[in-house]
Amino acid sequence: MMRYMDKRPFVLSIAGFDPSAGAGLLADIKTIEAIKAYGLGVCTANTVQTDEGFYQCEWTNPETIKFQLQVLLKAYKIKAVKIGIVQNEKLLNELLDMIKKYNSNTKIVLDPVLKSTSGHRFQQAGDFLSEETVKKITLLTPNYEEIEQLRPLFSMERTIKAFMVHTNILLKGGHHPAEKGKDVLYEKGKENSVLFPSSIGKMYEKHGSGCVLSSAITTYLALGLPLHEAYKKAKQYTESILMSNTTKLGYHLWK
Repeated sequence: MMRYMDKRPFVLSIAGFDPSAGAGLLADIKTIEAIKAYGLGVCTANTVQTDEGFYQCEWTNPETIKFQLQVLLKAYKIKAVKIGIVQNEKLLNELLDMIKKYNSNTKIVLDPVLKSTSGHRFQQAGDFLSEETVKKITLLTPNYEEIEQLRPLFSMERTIKAFMVHTNILLKGGHHPAEKGKDVLYEKGKENSVLFPSSIGKMYEKHGSGCVLSSAITTYLALGLPLHEAYKKAKQYTESILMSNTTKLGYHLWK
């Protein structure tokens, strides 16, 4: 039987387990809970890593992942889903189809993590994320390195235009070559993009900041905010993490 909570929406993270809790599933859950939703999780991989180094990735059996997802979809009315690392596009599409089967209106944010901060590659450039896949999601959140790797034979502008036919794109500025922290939101069906510069506060590099931003956007979408507003509030939340201390592991202090 479907169960409901009185106040907080259910938000699901489908992502890898990072034992340092700076990125992946644990970081997503901390973010979701801090923003006042209820976090659910499906684990796609068990990694061995810290904020400084990456040592191993053991992918979860696809049947286990799908079973975890099926059980949660049956038990809870999930408003929004954030997806991080997934072993391959075939499995990604199976998960997307399962989510849409239970509720075609579920918001889905895909953070196409191609490699870890320390350089471990999860996906090869150019063989991940077809346009058929992109049609099924609400928002794609690549950084500058990832957008170039998704279509290595295309210019960045051409890649963005191709994806914009099917979905919204947030180009994260953490790897911006000239203006670090400047994000660009490209909304489906709109000709003009919106630039969001970084705030003027003192910020420090954090392990998993991209995970935090994408899961924060997902949570605000679940709370009913339109995409533009969900992004702005998620940006504020992420910057609070970047300002929280001088180490690479941020504190979730949102009020």
